[in-house]
Amino acid sequence: MAQFKLSRRAFGASLLASSALSACAIRTEPAAKARVVVVGGGFGGATAAKFLRLEDPGIAVTLVEPKSEFQTCPFSNYVLSGFKTMADITHNYSALTSTHGVRHIRETAVAIDAAAKTVRTSGGQTLAYDKLVLSPGIEIRYGALEGYDAAAAERMPHAWAAGAQTVLLRRQLEAMPDGGTVVLSIPANPFRCPPGPYERIAMIAHYLKTTKPRSKILALDAKDAFSKQGLFQDGWQSQYGAMIEWVPLGKDGKVVRVDPAALTLTSEFGEVHKASVANVIPPQSAGRIAIASGLAATEGALAGWCPVDPFTFESTRAKDIHVIGDASIAGAMPKSGFSASSQAKFVAQAIGAVVNGRPAPTAVFANTCYSLITPDYGISVADVFRPTAQGIVAVQGAGGVSPRAPANAAQFRAQEAHYAEGWYASTTKETWGS
Repeated sequence: MAQFKLSRRAFGASLLASSALSACAIRTEPAAKARVVVVGGGFGGATAAKFLRLEDPGIAVTLVEPKSEFQTCPFSNYVLSGFKTMADITHNYSALTSTHGVRHIRETAVAIDAAAKTVRTSGGQTLAYDKLVLSPGIEIRYGALEGYDAAAAERMPHAWAAGAQTVLLRRQLEAMPDGGTVVLSIPANPFRCPPGPYERIAMIAHYLKTTKPRSKILALDAKDAFSKQGLFQDGWQSQYGAMIEWVPLGKDGKVVRVDPAALTLTSEFGEVHKASVANVIPPQSAGRIAIASGLAATEGALAGWCPVDPFTFESTRAKDIHVIGDASIAGAMPKSGFSASSQAKFVAQAIGAVVNGRPAPTAVFANTCYSLITPDYGISVADVFRPTAQGIVAVQGAGGVSPRAPANAAQFRAQEAHYAEGWYASTTKETWGS
């Protein structure tokens, strides 16, 4: 059973303290059972905001998100392939505000005062909270890869945050002559969406096969193994043959330096690879606000990501702040949109339980990840997770991956691709819809 750390008496005291503080020129919500500020409007933040209001309409929820629309990383690879558009992966916050009563502040959260329990925004507002749900996504670690900075990303796009970078990479693929080489650089774990680079390889290959069949893809990887590896490699081989070459860490696949002007990528042992189009996916960290607020680990293999209590997703570094989604250290849970949504719904329940004096809910999390090899060839992995004193672990026997050699293979793979469409439609409606 999850043990939520905030007692009713302590929660009430925090409300009184926050109310007193808010009298000193701090902008507050009208009288409410509790004030929750949510930072970040992706799968984690938008879901949390919506489900907090569904959990208890007496909770005042403020979403701090500078954008009016959100482009999803799931399905953004299909924009690169050409069978989806940016409009297909774009969602707005109108249902959250008009139907669910979430207050949307279109500014960036720039500072968190955990002691005063306030969030300061780029527009100069100071928002008091009783609970803060932080879902800031990722930050690209410019400088972690020699030669790769924000300017380099305009020449060698990462496209790891859907939007302008997605469009840029798509345009570069369109402009590349037939016979060119697309080079991808894939980072070591952890990073957002573990299967994402490998689906991207397939989606770029699909585009090249149909429009520029003499072209090649070279994938340079800082790992020797990856999610759904056998399934991906089977699909690459059956659908694209020799078009794709994957170079693992053990064969000098780790990129350590790039030259945007020359469009070259240099591996750990000095091999220089020339690209016609370079998709550089660099190392990442938790979003900027999490780092600036001291909520991220500063050393060890998980430096740059936010440690949380596995039973509540409350930060281990600051009370009453729950960190969800890609930014959190969530044990065996991958950094995916599905994971973020699962965590968000649980945290909304947990906060609602505290507000209303109910027992804390038992934490059970899930993740399903679909990937496409072609528009009619899908593969998937699914898992169920539970918190333990040692962290969040996968429940043995509760998940699984697509079989590598199913009966009626073509029909089976087409069904999985259809399920991927259904998952996306239902999840985005659940997150941003009415």
